[in-house]
Amino acid sequence: MQISNHNQPNVNYQKEMENLLQTFVSGGDTPGLLLHSCCAPCSSYVLEYLSEYFAITLLYYNPNIYPQEEYRKRVEEQQELIRRLPVKHPVRFVEEQYDTDRFYERTKGLEELPEGGERCFRCYELRLRKAAEYCKKLNLDYFTTTLSISPRKNARKLNEIGQALAYEYGVSYLPSDFKKRNGYKRSVELSGEYGLYRQDYCGCVFSLRQREAEKKRMK
Repeated sequence: MQISNHNQPNVNYQKEMENLLQTFVSGGDTPGLLLHSCCAPCSSYVLEYLSEYFAITLLYYNPNIYPQEEYRKRVEEQQELIRRLPVKHPVRFVEEQYDTDRFYERTKGLEELPEGGERCFRCYELRLRKAAEYCKKLNLDYFTTTLSISPRKNARKLNEIGQALAYEYGVSYLPSDFKKRNGYKRSVELSGEYGLYRQDYCGCVFSLRQREAEKKRMK
């Protein structure tokens, strides 16, 4: 899939989602949602919020994470949070293969780019594509990702990719910008309440190197 870099008009994705959620309330529906999660802290607020409206299948697919020990730690944190977090509707957990070769193949030649650029966009697409595939495979009503809760993530690009994949796979994408309405702040609060491990880099080896370099400069 070609990821467009054209500037698009500003869209309030959070407002779009809120309007959609109200239709579920008025109709008495509980649709199924495939939620891609990057980590437990980012998913905490999203699960608290969306479990009021959806029966959620949480997909853990993050082949970008480095090293493998970090990956396993984040998986275990995610599973523990699902066990402990009070939710209105039960959350099902699915872990997809940790295929790091696929991530490096998709980002080849972009290793030196700073975080937040084309390399990250390709990583978004890789993970959201798997979410769209699962949404179709499990016959769920919508798919989305927790990624937009991070201040470091480009919500506009995430939504553009999600909508393009929804069209490609014939499924529905739930627009979102979870950092809005103090979503990120709430995720930090929940992380403290549940003692969640909060990593200080996105996950991939390239973001780890960049964060280490930033720390050295600050010293």
